[in-house]
Amino acid sequence: MDQKRILLIVGGGIAAYKSLELTRLLRKAGIGVRPILTAAGAEFVTPLSLSALAEDKVYSELFSLTDEAEMGHIELSRSADLVVVAPATADLMAKAANGHANDLASTTLLATDKPVLMAPAMNVRMWEHAATRRNLATLKADGVHFVGPDEGAMACGEYGEGRMAEPAAIFQAIQGLLTSGRPLAGKRALVTAGPTVEAIDPVRMLTNRSSGKQGYAIASALAALGADVTLVSGPTALPAPAGVKRVDVESARDMLAACEAALPADVAVCVAAVADWRPAEAGGQKIKKDGAAPAPIALVENPDILATLSKHARRPRLVIGFAAETHEVEAHAQAKLAKKGCDWIVANDVSVAGTMGGDDNAIALVTAGGIERWERMAKGAVARRLAERIAGELK
Repeated sequence: MDQKRILLIVGGGIAAYKSLELTRLLRKAGIGVRPILTAAGAEFVTPLSLSALAEDKVYSELFSLTDEAEMGHIELSRSADLVVVAPATADLMAKAANGHANDLASTTLLATDKPVLMAPAMNVRMWEHAATRRNLATLKADGVHFVGPDEGAMACGEYGEGRMAEPAAIFQAIQGLLTSGRPLAGKRALVTAGPTVEAIDPVRMLTNRSSGKQGYAIASALAALGADVTLVSGPTALPAPAGVKRVDVESARDMLAACEAALPADVAVCVAAVADWRPAEAGGQKIKKDGAAPAPIALVENPDILATLSKHARRPRLVIGFAAETHEVEAHAQAKLAKKGCDWIVANDVSVAGTMGGDDNAIALVTAGGIERWERMAKGAVARRLAERIAGELK
């Protein structure tokens, strides 16, 4: 991705603020961003903030001697691997659908020979209007790609479809379009993520500190390579990755049932931090403190999801487990690989600050052939590298 460049057109609308977060995500992934800010877009975000995040100049004027001398609008329209319009307002969609070229943004869209991705954002009535539907159909027929819009509350006070997709979803769509080919197209992937929750009573529970970030990133990366992904998730605060089917569960038994329902699959990546034990009996009412010492909680063992999938009659061709350890990480991972019957173990040291619940990870990929140690990197980068390895294995 370090060699990829995006031409980002920011239209006018309250959703323009999301373009700043999108720019940050792109730059963090090493993707270059060259922004075009429309006059209406500049009413919502400033050229300075967009330029600072993009680390590049912001272009705005079609008839600017300075801009034309530095980079003419034709060269600008073809200077990137992908043109992204976010937000794509009703006006920008109408101009692009009808070939208008009366400002820099519309001229660029008409002149480009690169793929175009639009993230629509407008009032629900505007989105549902017959004119917008005609323009949408025309743009799709012309080969323009779309992400969103989402349904939800709007700045105008109305509710419905028309909210711009979240930056993470747009970023994932961009990754998919920038990836050379879709090597996992036609493949089915199962990913587990997050913690599981085991009830003690209706209020209390046994759980762990897993945020789900690594599992969600892996689901997103597999989808970007073309896989049909089912993400079985314990409780997290994360939005579902774009293009991924998410199944929400709580307990380990629920997670196993959802995993078996998702079979057959070509690959299973068990990232979830599954509770090994659960209370033998969950109280039907909140257990009250009565001044006496609490009664011991009897525990019983939960089903082993990784081992079950590894020995399943409909076993995925490739089964990958995760080992979150605090000491002797690689030794424990090697023992887990032998015991569970899976193909790979991804081991990480969660005693390192910022790993569990954080944004970075350092892993060791343990296979029958040995141990491959990866340097510490963003969890998204770990996910993309692992997804590429999975694609190579399934090829």
